[in-house]
Parts: sequence; structure tokens; C-alpha cells
Amino acid sequence: MARDVSDSTPVDSKAELIAWIADGEKPASSFRIGTEHEKFPFYQSDLAPVPYEGRAGAGGIRALLEGMQQRLGWEPIVDAGHIIGLAGPDGGGAISLEPGGQFELSGAPLETLHETQAELQAHLADVKAVAAPYGIGFVALGASPLWTRAETPVMPKGRYKIMANYMPKVGTRGLDMMFRTCTVQVNLDFASEADMVRKLRVSLALQPLSTALFASSPFLERKLNGFQSMRSEIWRDTDNARSGMLAFAFDEGMSYEGYVDWALDVPMYFVKRGDTYHDVAGASFRDLLAGRLPQLPGERATMSDWANHLSTVFPEVRLKRFLEMRGADAGPPDMLAAMPAFWVGLLYDATALDAAWDLVKNWSAAERQALRDAVPREGLAATIGGRKLGEIAGEVLELSRAGLARRARLNAAGTDESAYLAPLHGIVARGQTLAQHLAARYRGEWGGTVEPVFTELAL
Repeated sequence: MARDVSDSTPVDSKAELIAWIADGEKPASSFRIGTEHEKFPFYQSDLAPVPYEGRAGAGGIRALLEGMQQRLGWEPIVDAGHIIGLAGPDGGGAISLEPGGQFELSGAPLETLHETQAELQAHLADVKAVAAPYGIGFVALGASPLWTRAETPVMPKGRYKIMANYMPKVGTRGLDMMFRTCTVQVNLDFASEADMVRKLRVSLALQPLSTALFASSPFLERKLNGFQSMRSEIWRDTDNARSGMLAFAFDEGMSYEGYVDWALDVPMYFVKRGDTYHDVAGASFRDLLAGRLPQLPGERATMSDWANHLSTVFPEVRLKRFLEMRGADAGPPDMLAAMPAFWVGLLYDATALDAAWDLVKNWSAAERQALRDAVPREGLAATIGGRKLGEIAGEVLELSRAGLARRARLNAAGTDESAYLAPLHGIVARGQTLAQHLAARYRGEWGGTVEPVFTELAL
């Protein structure tokens, strides 16, 4: 998230919080696709991470952002005098920083996957052009393969300091999540409350499948870590009060209110007033709503408080005014394109969505959780309902392909959007994830080193 929301409209009731989410409803003809993808910057000379201010003889993250500002003409986003992101014109995307310097594009809401692909290619061309004079390259993997947490730089962003202080109190891996992981996400729309619930349930149930298909993080601190998605494993012990599989979403009567009730019980991180982040980590949004927050006596909630709070809950699928798919590791460009394609094919075609629901509707909460727990290590070999995930992957991928074909959104060459699923078809056919491929390279040609990944998977 590049910029915290600024809306001082006072909030007096839970009904207004529900209405804020419901305001995201739109007709199917207005559905859009918003992609977000992160990458690790590194100095090509010695594979060191890139600090905010750079190092002797080489610019850093600040120089990259200033260079992108000059190249694109986008508005700088400033936090306590530091440029920490860029906002495109008319809501047309943004560039932001994750805590460890991970460079993120939050894409514009676009109509087709062809447009998201063009956006991705343009962004990568821009960042590489700006980074080249500084000898900076980029690699997209689910977890940082080389650097320790102590070696990883810290970005000067107010909310991250609060989060970093709080994370060790609620889990063992929160700082790893913040500083040493990268993801790719897609944000998708819903037409009604019922449509939201159906899409939320299907995407939650299938999020472990997405994790397996996109697993790309078998390395940590120069060696194999024992997992295919270290990023996903890290999330299992980051802060379980605000993450996970949302079992309640499958309860009868699930609604906007059900999600709001859950989010209200997730402890807050901060309250922002003006340019100041007030550390209220662990406090209750319900207290802020009632004007009795101990850290800020008499201060009452605003709509920006609510929007910002929703951006600090991290379930496998997150509801705001759209749904965010959060289970996938970042990866090379073809995988960054495949990830939104996979979900658009399933969720933006009624036939595919119904078929996907038929596939998952009988899975129990315990089975879904067991699958979520197994996938970071086992990948497509994990099982549910007596079936291997690799077998299920073939079925789901076909549903997505058919959904994209029925959408019939063609590019100039007459190709529909299902072309972007090609790398996933390869993974299912081979029965080998990118993580497994990289691990095999480590054991073989790379001679037990991870450094070649920075060349072979450089963006």
C-alpha cells in the first residue's frame, strides 16, 4: 500500500463500516483487475541489499524513487521528509516500499489481462532503466535467498517502525515477513454481498493451491530452507490474530458484517493524525469507535482509520472494497502475469466460479487448514480429501483456462487471456514447482550456492 487513506469523515456506527465495504460493489461490466508485485533490489557487483540512502559511490532506494518520479512524472509520497512512494495520476497505480526495501508496483485497475501485462512490462523497463546507472538489479522470489535479517536495510516509513516493534510480541516470524518476503497479488471486484461471499469462499479454499503453484522460496540465508514456499511458512507464525484461512467465512449467514466483526477484533497498529503515526499497537478499534482509546482519549474513529486498519489485517484473502488474493510468492515475469490470470479465469466467469465451488464446497475447515499447513513444505504433493493437490491443480487450471476463453478478451494478435496460464500448465505437466526446480539447480549445477539465482531470475 503506497499511501495511507486520508478521509476525516467521522464514523459513529458499525453500520457505516459495513457500508464502506459494500460501496465496492459494481456491475460485472465494470469489474477490473489490479495487480501488485514486489521485488528485491540488489547491487549487481556484490549482491548486497540496497539501503534507502545507498552506499559510497552508488545510489539507493531514494535515488530509485526520485529517478522514477522524473521518468514518470508521478506525485511523490512523503513520510517525515522521506520520499517513500509515488502515486500515478487519477488513481492509475502507485509505487511503494515494503519494510526491507522491496520495490512494489500497485497496478492501476485495468479491464483485461493484456493491459496488466503491458503495465508489467512497462514498469520493469522503467525500473531497470532508472536502476542501471547505479548498478542495481532486481529479483522476485518469495523470500530473500541470501541476506540475514540484520543485513537487510530498514525503510524510513512511520507505520513500519510501529509494526516492527509489535511483531515480536505476537509471533516468531513477523520481522521475516516484513523484511524478507515478496509476493504477487491480484485485487478483484464483486457485484453484491452474495457474490463477495461466493468468491471469498472459493478463493480461500483454493489459496493453498495458489501457494503451491507459485512457490519460489526454497532458500534462506544462502542455503535450502526445507520449504517450497518459505514466505507462506513464515505467515503461519507472524500474527495469527490477523492472518489465516478465515474459517468463519464458510459459516451459514456469512456477510459483510461477519468480516467487519472479525476485523474489529483484530488489534490495531496505529492511528494517523496529520503526518503523525500514533502507536496504539494492540489496542481495540471498537474502543476508538466509542471514543475511549486509552492512548488517545476522546479521539474518535474516521473512515481513514477504518481503511488503514483493514490494510493491516493479513488473511490469505483480504476483503476491502475488493478481494485481494494473498497466497502467492513473487516470481519471474511470466509467473507475475500468470497469477492474476489464474484468479480472473476462476472468479470473473460464472461457470468457472460455480464449478470451483462444487469442487471445494465439501472440504471441512479442518481439511482446509491442514492443507494450508502442509503446502509450504509439500507443495503440489500435499493432499486433501484423499487427493494430491497436483491432481486438483490440473482440474482447477482447466476451469481457469475455460473461464478466460469464455471472457474472450483478445489482444491485437487475436489471442485470448488464457495464454498467460502457460507457465502453470508447465508446472502441472512436469509436477515440479519453480521452488523444486531451483532446489535441484542448487544441488546440481550451482554447486550448493544460491548466488546464481540473482542472474538466472533477474527481472
